[in-house]
Amino acid sequence: MSRTDIPHGLPMERDAGPFDPPSAITRLRAARPVSPMIFPDGHEGWLVTGYDAVRQLMADTRFSSRQDLGILHMPYETPGMPAQTEPSEQTPGVFISMDPPDHTRLRKKLIGAFTVRRMKQLEEHIIDIVEHQLDELARMPPPVDLVKAFALPVPSLVICELLGVPYADRETFQANSAQMMVRDQTLEEKMAAWGALAGYLAELVTRKRATPGEDILSDLARQDDLSIEELVGIAFLLLLAGHETTANMLALGTFALLEHPDQLAELRDNPELMPDAVEELLRYLSIADIFFRYAAEDIELCGETIPEGSTVIISLLAANHDPERFANPDTLDLHRTARGHLSFGHGVHQCLGQQLARIEMRAGFAGLLRRFPTLQLAVPAGEVRLRTDMNIYGVHELPVTWS
Repeated sequence: MSRTDIPHGLPMERDAGPFDPPSAITRLRAARPVSPMIFPDGHEGWLVTGYDAVRQLMADTRFSSRQDLGILHMPYETPGMPAQTEPSEQTPGVFISMDPPDHTRLRKKLIGAFTVRRMKQLEEHIIDIVEHQLDELARMPPPVDLVKAFALPVPSLVICELLGVPYADRETFQANSAQMMVRDQTLEEKMAAWGALAGYLAELVTRKRATPGEDILSDLARQDDLSIEELVGIAFLLLLAGHETTANMLALGTFALLEHPDQLAELRDNPELMPDAVEELLRYLSIADIFFRYAAEDIELCGETIPEGSTVIISLLAANHDPERFANPDTLDLHRTARGHLSFGHGVHQCLGQQLARIEMRAGFAGLLRRFPTLQLAVPAGEVRLRTDMNIYGVHELPVTWS
C-alpha cells in the first residue's frame, strides 16, 4: 500500500447499504487490516479492521482506553467539535475510559449484578415487560414508529427497574444521552447535556445512599468506598448502555429481518432458531462500531509497529464482516454459528450487560414476530432514516404497519 492509498479520515458513508461496512473500509481490510490513517488534524494514527487484529488489540492492555494520556484525535470531521482535544482528567466512575487497576476496582463492583444466573432469574419478568409493551402496540392504529412504540420502551423499562430509576424520568435521561451521542454537536452542547444528566443522577444516588431500595444503584450506594461522583459515573454508563444499545438492536434488527423476508419467515416458522438468530444479528449489525485506543508504548500488531502515542481506531463492524473469520460475512444467515463475534467487545472491557441484552432481544424479537405476523415497513426501505450521525448506529424511526 502506497502513501497515497492510506486513508485520510475514517470512511463513514454507508454506500454498501444500511447493514454493511462502508465499501472503502471493506477494501482496506482486504489490503491492510492494520493500516496507517491520516486523521483530519494531520495525526498519523492507525485503523484496525481485521478480525484477528481487533481481537488481539482489545486483549492487550498496552492499548489504553484512557483519554487523559495524550491528545485525543478525532478520526472524522465533526462540524461542532474540534479535530483534537487536549487530555482531560478522568471522569470518576466511567470505567470504560480507564485501565486496570482503576477499571478492575470499579468493574468488580458490578459483576455480581450481571451474572448469567441473575439474568436468567429476570428472564420471565423481562418477557412480561415485552408482552405488556406489545399489548400497547396492538392498541395503536398502524402505521406506528416501532422505535418509539416498542424498541425504546422495552429496554428503558428494564434498565429503569434494575437500576431503580423512576421510569417517569425517562424522557430526561433519554434526551440528554441522545444529545451526547450526536457526532456533530458542539463541545458546549455535549457538556450541557452531561451536566444536566450528571446533576439528575447525583440527586438520585444521594437519595439512594440515604434510603436505599432493592436495586443495583442502591446496592452500589451502600458501599462506602464509592464516592458520589463515582456513583454518578457508573449510573451514567449503565443507564446509557442499558437502553441505547438494545433499543437500536431491536429497531435495526427488525429492519434487517423485514429486508430479508426469507430469513424472517424461517425464524417465524422455527422459533428455536432465536438464540442463533440474535447472535447473527449482533454480528451482522455491530451497532457499537467505532472504538478508540491509545498506544502507551511501541506495540507490534499483526506485523505492523504502532508507535507510542498513536491514536488507534477499531472498527468492530469491519471485524465482524471479515471473510477470514466468517464465510460470506455480508450475508444475513440465521443458521450461522456467529458466536465469537466481537459486538460486545473483547478483553477486560467486554460488555458486562451482554446476557441482559441477549435476553431482551430474544424476548423482543420472538414476541414481535408472534404477535404481528404481517408486520411490514410502512415506507420504502430507502426512506428509513439511518443514525449515521450518531455514535451508536441504528434508525431514528422505523415506520411499520400490519394487517
